[in-house]
Amino acid sequence: MQVHRQARQTFNLPELPPQAEGGVRCGLCSRQCVIDQGERGYCGLRTVHEHRLVHLAGTPSRGLLHWYRDPLPTNCVADWVCGGHSRYGQHNLAVFYASCTLNCLFCQNWHFRNIDPTVDRQGNVQAPSAKELAGCANQRTHCVCFFGGDPASQMPHAIAVGRLLAERGVAVCWETAGTMHPRFLRVAVELSLISNGCIKFDLKAFDPNLHRALTGASNAQTLTNFTAAVEHLHQRSSPPLVVASTLLVPGYIDAEEVGRIAEFIADLNPDIPYALLGFHPNFFMDDLPYTSSRHASEALEAARAAGLRNIRLGNVQLFSNAY
Repeated sequence: MQVHRQARQTFNLPELPPQAEGGVRCGLCSRQCVIDQGERGYCGLRTVHEHRLVHLAGTPSRGLLHWYRDPLPTNCVADWVCGGHSRYGQHNLAVFYASCTLNCLFCQNWHFRNIDPTVDRQGNVQAPSAKELAGCANQRTHCVCFFGGDPASQMPHAIAVGRLLAERGVAVCWETAGTMHPRFLRVAVELSLISNGCIKFDLKAFDPNLHRALTGASNAQTLTNFTAAVEHLHQRSSPPLVVASTLLVPGYIDAEEVGRIAEFIADLNPDIPYALLGFHPNFFMDDLPYTSSRHASEALEAARAAGLRNIRLGNVQLFSNAY
């Protein structure tokens, strides 16, 4: 937790989710911040003024993000099973939200922490409304994917964009650690269902202590939301509605831990696609090696032994022989 505090201080973010006596509860995600006058919530996007919750971003009128057109097929976590892998000539509208509800010490996209939510434009980061962002899609836009950071910190904005794009036949997809309030998850599932999109859950660890050590938070809401999303699998068989992934962090997420995650998934449905992703040293874990090929192979076998039937090694270009 000392390292987590250091990581938060570096970017002028709250060290812990505020729990101010007599403050205003946010309730948009699992962190359940109770914010006092002048404080900011854990994600950095909520504050309180005159005893009212103020959203600096993450509403239908303002999302803190940057976006780009990613030609299909792309390196999507679900590429080998999603509808976009054969859509040559089309693209994914990739929406990178510049905020998060966790504090992963191994964060592979940590630069969003440099963004000040009080400033509209910083480099390639913008603050468009949902209508403005949805208007960026064109006739070659096959799908939209909300990631980051994490869309869990800006779900009202993402849902508003998703609704507008689903009406135009664009597949709506999510890449998330699953910490959003269950009411937002229900809408996300609905949008993906009707649009032939998918929800990609980043299951970072199964052991709660290991998860807290790596991310600074519990994984209880993630596992609950994943289970709730899986309950809708009977409504569509192809393309898969729910996909899971795990980053193979050397020394932490070994084959044994992957086996625990895979058992959890397989108990719900053994046909859920599962991607095991290569790690590259970054953020506060930049002294670790790249994931080794042996590590990846052992993790793959552990996932198979747990009963999963559709597993893929991703980011294979990062694999090393370091250990």
